[in-house]
Amino acid sequence: MAIPLTKFILHRLRMRMIDPFATSFGTMQDKEFFVIEAVDEDGFRGYGESVAFSIPWYTEETVKTTKHIIEDFLIPLIREQKIEHPDEVFLAFERLRGNNMAKAAIEGAMWDLYAKRQGIPLAKALGGEKETIDVGISIGLQPTVSDLLKKIEGFLDEGYKRIKLKIKPGHDVGLLREVRKAFPDTPIMADANSAYTLEDISLFKQLDELDLIMIEQPLQHNDIIDHAKLQREINTPICLDESIYSLYDVQKAIELGSCKVMNVKVGRVGGLSESVRIHDYCKEHGIPVWCGGMLEAGVGRAHNIAISSLSNFVLPGDTAGSSRYWEKDIIKPEVTVENGVIHVPSAPGIGYEIDESALEEFRIEKIIIPI
Repeated sequence: MAIPLTKFILHRLRMRMIDPFATSFGTMQDKEFFVIEAVDEDGFRGYGESVAFSIPWYTEETVKTTKHIIEDFLIPLIREQKIEHPDEVFLAFERLRGNNMAKAAIEGAMWDLYAKRQGIPLAKALGGEKETIDVGISIGLQPTVSDLLKKIEGFLDEGYKRIKLKIKPGHDVGLLREVRKAFPDTPIMADANSAYTLEDISLFKQLDELDLIMIEQPLQHNDIIDHAKLQREINTPICLDESIYSLYDVQKAIELGSCKVMNVKVGRVGGLSESVRIHDYCKEHGIPVWCGGMLEAGVGRAHNIAISSLSNFVLPGDTAGSSRYWEKDIIKPEVTVENGVIHVPSAPGIGYEIDESALEEFRIEKIIIPI
C-alpha cells in the first residue's frame, strides 16, 4: 500500500556551533541547512536533514541548490510515484544526476516516516543488528599543538574510542608525531580532505611509522587511480571519503585496490538505501566501513546512528553527542555518549522527538509543499 503523503515541509535553519571547525577547506561556525518533514494523512511525520554547506567546498552542492533541487525536481518526482517503500525513492531519483545531498534529505524523511508507520525503529527497518555503536571524535585544526593535545585528552577522558585529526600541508607529520608521543596507545587517524598529491609519497611513508588506523582521503576528491598507486606504496590503510558517491564507485575502488577502509556518509552517497547497498558490498569483500559526519544536527545524527547499527560498521564513526557541537539541539532527548558508546534508540523511526521550540528558534524560513 502506498504511503499516503499529504505534504512536505522544508524548515531552513541556522545554528551556531559551540566552536569553529577548521579543515583544509576552511573554517565554519555558523551552519545553515534544511530539516525536511514528510507528513501523511494518518498524522505520521518523518524527518530528514540536508548536509550540504553554504559554500561548495566539500561537494558542488550548497544550501541554495538543495532548496532548488528539492522544490523543482525531487518533490515533483515524488508526486508522480506511489511510494510503498523508501527504496523506491532512491530509484525514482536516479533519473536525475548528482545532487545526492538533496536526494538524501528527502529520502531520509521518507525512511523515518516509513519506520514510524511500521512501528519499528529506523535501525531495524534498515537491517541493523547492534544495540550500541562505538563513537569516535573528529577534531579540526587547532591554533597550537598544545591546544590540540588538551582537546584530545579531554575527549579521551569522556571515553571516545577513536581520535580523527584534520591535517594539511605544513600541519601533518610533525603534528601527528607530537600526538602519537603524547598518546602512544590511542587509536588515531588522519583526515587530509584531498590536500595532497602523489608527490607527497615520502610524507605518507613517514606516517607509516606512527601506527595510524587509517589516512582518510589524502588525494584528489574525484580520484581512485592515484589512491591505488599510493596504497601500494604505504602500509597505513587508506580510507576513501570524497571519492565515493555510489555503489559503482565503491566497486571500482575495491577492484583497483584504492583503499582498505570505506567511509560511508549518507548525504554524500544519496541516502540510506544506497548506504545499505554499499555496506553489504563492502562486507562481502572484507572492507570495513564506518559512518562519517557532516556536522549534523539531531535529525541527521539520528540517521547516522541508525545506519551505524548495521553489522559491518565495525570502526567508530564520527557520530559524537549533540553537546560536542551545539548548545541546544533540535531533538529531545539529545544524543548522548556514555564511555564512547551511543545506545541505538528503540522507539519507532529515528527514535528522537523533534524539539518544536528549538526548531522555531533556529528557523529562518518555512516552506510548505502539498503533494
